[in-house]
Amino acid sequence: MEAASEKKDSLLKVTIIITQLNFDNTVFKTIMSFSWELDFLSANYDWLSLQRRIYYGLLIVQYIYYPILAIVGVPVNIVTIAILSRGKCGLSKCVTCYLVAMAVADLLVIIIDLILRQIPIVYQEHVNFLWSIRVCNIHAVLLYAATDCSVWFTVTFTFDRFVAICCQKLKTKYCSDRTVAVVLGTVTVLSCLKNIFWYFMLTGWYQLANNPWFCDITWIVRESLVWTTIEFLHHILTPGIPFVLILLLNAFTVRHILVASRARRRLRGHSSGGSPSDPEMESRRKSIILLFVISGNFILLWVILMVYSIWWRMYWLGYEAVWLPGFLQEIGFMLQLLSCCTNTCIYAVTQTQFREQLKNVLKYPFSVVINFIK
Repeated sequence: MEAASEKKDSLLKVTIIITQLNFDNTVFKTIMSFSWELDFLSANYDWLSLQRRIYYGLLIVQYIYYPILAIVGVPVNIVTIAILSRGKCGLSKCVTCYLVAMAVADLLVIIIDLILRQIPIVYQEHVNFLWSIRVCNIHAVLLYAATDCSVWFTVTFTFDRFVAICCQKLKTKYCSDRTVAVVLGTVTVLSCLKNIFWYFMLTGWYQLANNPWFCDITWIVRESLVWTTIEFLHHILTPGIPFVLILLLNAFTVRHILVASRARRRLRGHSSGGSPSDPEMESRRKSIILLFVISGNFILLWVILMVYSIWWRMYWLGYEAVWLPGFLQEIGFMLQLLSCCTNTCIYAVTQTQFREQLKNVLKYPFSVVINFIK
């Protein structure tokens, strides 16, 4: 009885404090949800397994990580699109078109995936109304189509650079504005058509759970070999095949560059007495650095989610020889979404003229204020 009385007194004190501070109900729910995860982890830390500790730790991190990523990712990609669209970064029109398309796709992924899926999953108590809105399967089609565009635009950019460097005869025909428009348009259309099956596979109800599916799915579909195979092929096509293509194209490009560089050094050594200055090789070196950094960034940040997604589908097919902990999926989502925000940093580090344009954009608001004061 005394324990019950003390508990009631404690609850009454908490209620009085909350009332006095006049907390907004939404903010209070956020604090309670975040604190529950934190209290649970700290109170049960000793008897929780290492996997569960990491899992709950990641859930706590996501309360801060996802909003910050959204706040940074949206303006960063908008600024990148604006700077590249001006065409003053010293890049060819083909490269500029691909980089702009990649930035647009990344921006869509941030909005459709991060802001409209991951953040509502983390802050479920604020989006209870989503359970009554039957648009999840439409949301899934848009989300996976945008993701496919983001991935395959990286592949087409890698192939474009491969042609430009290794296939001089094909370069004139392929590396043109018209070809870029056709390639990007074809990838966009195919990505949308490929992901229509999500509309029929998933239901319109939101699940608000961080599974490979974020919509409710019927047991008939879940256990259907046909739908399971379709989903398995989906994960193979994106990003399984892009991984292989990017690695192969980069390997062929490196091989060609090494052979061409040795031959060019020998020729220049005979013709100009070994002069080290070679503008052509310097330009090619910068292009290769940009290509490899973008490709490497994509592979590193996508690999965990790709492996987990394929394993998850194989697990439902009956392959249970290997067990992957659930926290790998959380890490995979976090890194995959981070990849949509890193290309701007890559351009700023590898491209001098982009860096100068970025500085001008950052200085512009301050210059306007100073001129207004004057």
